[in-house]
Amino acid sequence: MEEKVPLKFNVSELAGAFGDFGTIIPLMFAAALVCHLNLGMILLFFGIWFVITGLYYRLPVPIEPMKVVAVVAISSVLAGPELAAAGILLGLMFFFLGFGRWMEYINRYVPDPVIRGIQLGLALLLLKSAGEFMVKDPMFFAVGVALILVVFAISYLGKIPDVSALVLILIAVLIGILINGIPEIYLLQIPQSLVIPSPGDFFRAVPELVVPQAIITVTNAILATSLLSKDLFSHDIPPRNLSRTIGVMNLVSVPFGGFPMCHGAGGFAAQYRFGARTGGANIFAGMVFLAIALLFAGPAFQELISPGFYGALLVFVALEMGKHGLKTDSYVTTFVTGVLAIFSMIAAFLAGMAIAYLLIVRGRKKQKNMQT
Repeated sequence: MEEKVPLKFNVSELAGAFGDFGTIIPLMFAAALVCHLNLGMILLFFGIWFVITGLYYRLPVPIEPMKVVAVVAISSVLAGPELAAAGILLGLMFFFLGFGRWMEYINRYVPDPVIRGIQLGLALLLLKSAGEFMVKDPMFFAVGVALILVVFAISYLGKIPDVSALVLILIAVLIGILINGIPEIYLLQIPQSLVIPSPGDFFRAVPELVVPQAIITVTNAILATSLLSKDLFSHDIPPRNLSRTIGVMNLVSVPFGGFPMCHGAGGFAAQYRFGARTGGANIFAGMVFLAIALLFAGPAFQELISPGFYGALLVFVALEMGKHGLKTDSYVTTFVTGVLAIFSMIAAFLAGMAIAYLLIVRGRKKQKNMQT
């Protein structure tokens, strides 16, 4: 990184701290419920690493669940040891890729339009998820969108920080309390033993979790996040640094019941969209997760906020992500990659790479013919 960014702890940073909650909370609450995971331990490590990342990078580089792992876990009802196996393998992979010049080589040979396509694909997937939340609770979805628009308009016209995410979360919690009452204190349940995967867990995790997640982590969590740090802050976060922190987070957390984690361009854009400009937002977010993990990570809290409010947040996160995905010099590559990403990240990446290099070769031939 370049010079250190001074940390700020103001209303704008506090609002930005909630920018990625619409992605993190629904995925983690659903995974914990469906796969019978310890939600308290999951949120505990999110809190710890949010704080550490804010202090280390000094920018609002988010901590997110590994989306492929989360979605497959929820849809296939995977057990904790298999998820732990994926997290450990991915942790080892990215820790070692963070040394030497591996990430620089990968960055050199993965064209920007492919990365932008992955960003666009994630935006489309977020819109799809928002639609699913809307179907579950259309009234609260509409209320959430309206609230965000009103607060955004007030902040824009009044030249004050956009605190729409913070306002929406507070209103959602208040409505949940009015409907369901204040959730009871639920102290963190510390596991009695480490999560030790069997050889079979490691074997099964490779094709269904590790390979597809590695592709999205390299492109979105590392390369796209690094690229976005230049777009948003004019600061260079080297891909190798992001790779190392992803490795350390998973190797330390997953055996103790943490969920596989990474960074993410979508969360980076979301926190920026709602006001975050320094690592202070991460520290705020970490404190919130730590408080929930230690005191409230029980079933009652999971049902407190209506799904419609999460869907409203996802819409605006998707728009921010899509906006950056469109900053491309090859719309063909980016759009094909983005659309295919809805169905398969592996297919999207391979197709995007093929199209990008075909266009590069075609451009070189055209240039050579012009010279002759």
